[in-house]
Amino acid sequence: MCSLKHQILILLSALVILVGSFFVVLGWHMKERDVADAVIKAQADLATCGEIIDIKYPGSWSVRDGELYKGTIKISLNNDIVDHLSRLTGDTVTIFQGEMRVATTVRGSNGEREIGTKVSANVAKTVLQDGQTYIGEADVVGRWNQAGYIPLRAESGKVIGMFDVGISHVYEQEFFTRSLTAMAILGLTLSVLFVVLVWLFLRKRIIYPAQNNVLSIQEVATGQATQIISVSGAQEIQEMKDAFNQMVGQIQALTEELNRVRHSNLENDLPEKEIHAIVELMKDSEAVNEPTFNQTVVTGLKPEFSLDSPWYSGAEGLPKGLSQVTLDHIIQFLQITRRPLSAEEVAEGVKLTRVTVRHYLEFLEQRSVLKSELRYGTGGRPVKLFISL
Repeated sequence: MCSLKHQILILLSALVILVGSFFVVLGWHMKERDVADAVIKAQADLATCGEIIDIKYPGSWSVRDGELYKGTIKISLNNDIVDHLSRLTGDTVTIFQGEMRVATTVRGSNGEREIGTKVSANVAKTVLQDGQTYIGEADVVGRWNQAGYIPLRAESGKVIGMFDVGISHVYEQEFFTRSLTAMAILGLTLSVLFVVLVWLFLRKRIIYPAQNNVLSIQEVATGQATQIISVSGAQEIQEMKDAFNQMVGQIQALTEELNRVRHSNLENDLPEKEIHAIVELMKDSEAVNEPTFNQTVVTGLKPEFSLDSPWYSGAEGLPKGLSQVTLDHIIQFLQITRRPLSAEEVAEGVKLTRVTVRHYLEFLEQRSVLKSELRYGTGGRPVKLFISL
């Protein structure tokens, strides 16, 4: 059985592992969702913006006199179209002639549009040279953003430029806020669940056993204890329960002995000093700090045995089924041994069956020659001991 200290350490270790695993999984999930959502948005915005440009400016893309045109409309330095598309999508929007920005909503640190700046080399190769769509992270004027680029083709099919949408920081902030909110809700739920589990564990393993032990001690203090403690708990509480059960057994035995002596005193007018001796014995027993289950408290008077003592039935006769010879044999063994014995131990000593020996011992107990008490061990049923008076 683990000690209370070890159980708490195991519990805390499990908490650390749980919280660490939670944040690792959640962080990975947030990153994957962020990238996936940005890719989907870039693809959708590229398609939407392409449709709008084709509707608003019909005709093919072309380069005339060093300027980029869409149909008959000049696109170079035409920031109205990129501003309109940016308001619709929430993205940064840029139109390239070749690898050069000719219309854009991207602004530099001075607030000016980044007209005339070039696209990054890896994007230029994918879009301008290979004629493919590029979606992913890109260096936009020294800042890394999720972006999407599609090639702009002349009527002949030659790639003469690019169209770009970049996921704005506002969208990224909104997504991050939503992710944090989801993480907070999930974390709060897990925390509440963990607290409930810890509380249930503490109630079962610590609080309830401790309360039961306290109640039992209070019963002993008021003289109302009738049975031993049967609760289970942590190792420390278990040890306290065992020690308390030993104390209850001793107190019960002493109480029975005191009642017997008082009753005998009323009938036989025993000397007052004998009662005083028993009281002193009880005081000495209370001073014992760590009793053990193997220890049996034996109290009472120890008179010398003689032929006219209750050990011998004399002319009174024996109950049916009992033999004087067998009784004498058992009495002789008890006088020689002179210690608390169980029926099994007496049976083994006199070489008789346990059932037969128990009849004789109960007969002697009825005649107040012996008394019996229960001894509680670490497990199993209690053992009944017979003690000479």
